[in-house]
Amino acid sequence: MRKIAAKRQSEILDVLRSSDTPMTAYQVLEELQGGEPDIAPPTVYRALAALTEQGRAHRLESLKAFVPCRCDHADSLSVLSICDVCGSVEEHDGGTLLPKLATLTGQSAFRADRHIVEIHGHCRDCAT
Repeated sequence: MRKIAAKRQSEILDVLRSSDTPMTAYQVLEELQGGEPDIAPPTVYRALAALTEQGRAHRLESLKAFVPCRCDHADSLSVLSICDVCGSVEEHDGGTLLPKLATLTGQSAFRADRHIVEIHGHCRDCAT
């Protein structure tokens, strides 16, 4: 069973990597259905959840979409710059921000389980 799950996760990660923009779970599903018509939505959702939990993909909460992780930041902070015009996403390592955020949220005894920051705006190609 684990081999099948790992293979499925790898396939989905390949689909995410092949896209220039974030993909919803149903877009991933449609892409996979080309070669496997019987694949079901729960299969894709489970694999995306596992990839997100492992830090191999990020869920963009504001878009309800996914992108592959492109940085190595196990104990860091993902900062994702999302262009509202073309949909491109750049990933940055916000590790220097993490202690400041921990201090800020620690004032109310909040304990973060996941660290991700989304910033919406315009990329340099679309800013003109």
